[in-house]
Amino acid sequence: MVIIIIVHLLFPFLPIFGSRFKKTSDCLSSILDLYGSSLRSTELCTILLVLMPILSGPHKNSLEEGERGMASSVSMLSSSSSCSPLGDSLRARAGLNQQKTAAALGVKISEGNGGLPKVSLTSSRGSEAEIYLFGGCITSWKLANGKDLLFVRPDAVFNGNKPISGGIPHCFPQFGPGPIQQHGFGRNMNWSLADSENSEGDPTVTLELKDDNYSRSMWDFSFHASYRVMLNSKSLSTVLTITNTDKQPFSFSTALHTYFCASVTGASVKGLKGCTTLNKDPDPSNPLEGKEEREVINFPGFVDCVYLNAPNELLLDNGLGDVITIKNKNWTDAVLWNPHLQMEACYKDFVCVENAKIGKVQLDPEQSWVAEQHISAS
Repeated sequence: MVIIIIVHLLFPFLPIFGSRFKKTSDCLSSILDLYGSSLRSTELCTILLVLMPILSGPHKNSLEEGERGMASSVSMLSSSSSCSPLGDSLRARAGLNQQKTAAALGVKISEGNGGLPKVSLTSSRGSEAEIYLFGGCITSWKLANGKDLLFVRPDAVFNGNKPISGGIPHCFPQFGPGPIQQHGFGRNMNWSLADSENSEGDPTVTLELKDDNYSRSMWDFSFHASYRVMLNSKSLSTVLTITNTDKQPFSFSTALHTYFCASVTGASVKGLKGCTTLNKDPDPSNPLEGKEEREVINFPGFVDCVYLNAPNELLLDNGLGDVITIKNKNWTDAVLWNPHLQMEACYKDFVCVENAKIGKVQLDPEQSWVAEQHISAS
């Protein structure tokens, strides 16, 4: 019955908008092939509302806008968990047809390692990035020459239970050890794809995370986390927004635990001279406070050091021919880490340079905290 209604509504446009109707019918066919009988009639009506501007829009760019809306609708349907029967199972089933719908945006959803849903971004200028919805973890950032600047450890597990070791994991709502699990739960929960867009060939996606029974079993607050990821030809930018949706205040600490590909013997970081340091070597449970005197910081052995009130720009020479600029807004602290012989199989191949908020952020109900990171290569 629903299909008959759809045909009836779209039929009058056939003789007038031939090419547009083909685009529209291709989109609708992809949706029906992917989701089939799982869609409710109300969801199909929503899709029709998106399709109508494609057919009737008077401006030359209305087709692109309609397709952008369609791709966003597909993403929202596939990430729905409670208001729709699609839920988690459809996130895992988001296959080739959905990829075709999102391809115009430079955004593709596919099955990644371990069968986990993966969002791939491709800039029209050749750069690429990959994000796993599990943990909201960016696992790859490749320049147009194909060189990946992020590192995923060889012992990383993609099973939907253990956090992904590498890339850019989230530490939230706790950095390091504390009353809940190490680095919090943000890195081992399923984020959802809330939105996608494209600006002049550069794709952007927005992921979101909300509290559930799992998170509240450790940290009994209602929250909303939004994570906007923007890919450019030589840069990768993120905006993290934490909003208190509870009726009482809460506090948290957080970080982006970024793993960069590096030759550890040649890697160095500039920009931290003069910062107050909390050095966790030799005793991580009792860090030593000091002051950074070096212009250039190397990684000669085990390194685990917090830099308080760090500047908003650091330079990382990865020892592999790349100089990476790490800029930030509102990430007040930085962390350098390399495990040395604690991870003998891979420590020579990466260094972590992390933007962090070590001190507690206090949020009243309906308040938000926003922090930005911008990493670029030269």
